[in-house]
Amino acid sequence: MILFETSRLIGRQLSRQDLPALTEILSDPDVMKHSVHGVCDENATRKFIDWCQECYSSHGVGPWALVEKSSGGLVGFCGVSPEMVDGIEEMNLGYRLAQKFWNQGFASEAVKDVINYAFMQKSMRSVVAIIEPEHKASIRVSEKAGFSSYTNLEFHGRSVRLYRMMAALGASKTMKPQQIIDPR
Repeated sequence: MILFETSRLIGRQLSRQDLPALTEILSDPDVMKHSVHGVCDENATRKFIDWCQECYSSHGVGPWALVEKSSGGLVGFCGVSPEMVDGIEEMNLGYRLAQKFWNQGFASEAVKDVINYAFMQKSMRSVVAIIEPEHKASIRVSEKAGFSSYTNLEFHGRSVRLYRMMAALGASKTMKPQQIIDPR
């Protein structure tokens, strides 16, 4: 089921069929350098996919597969999912892309549509992005998407920036509602 579509990407739910390709992505130490979970083997990736499917059922959102339209190959994932931050459940933006898709605008493209989906289709009040200060690429992606101010905090024993976007700022005036497909 297609959740959103950009000029180069299709966003859909992750499934067990994605296990080999996603394991290849999540087992790359460079891809997982800033992940609190670290490198994932096949078993950890299977558990991640199961957790994503639980998120879809319980919250209607989660990390979604990003598929390149031209090749049909898995680029990575991007989505919002529940995350406990200082004892409060937040909807956290997260993404991981295979290295061969870095520095080509895929992350920015996906993040824009995921944020629009969260605000326009799921009526979320806010979305957060948790980013380590030295992860300059993710800071650029979040700023392009409209995240600007942040607070510093500890998250899983790491110093991070917590960016927050409120619904009034996140919904793009250029995005037509029919471009985002509600999975219900």
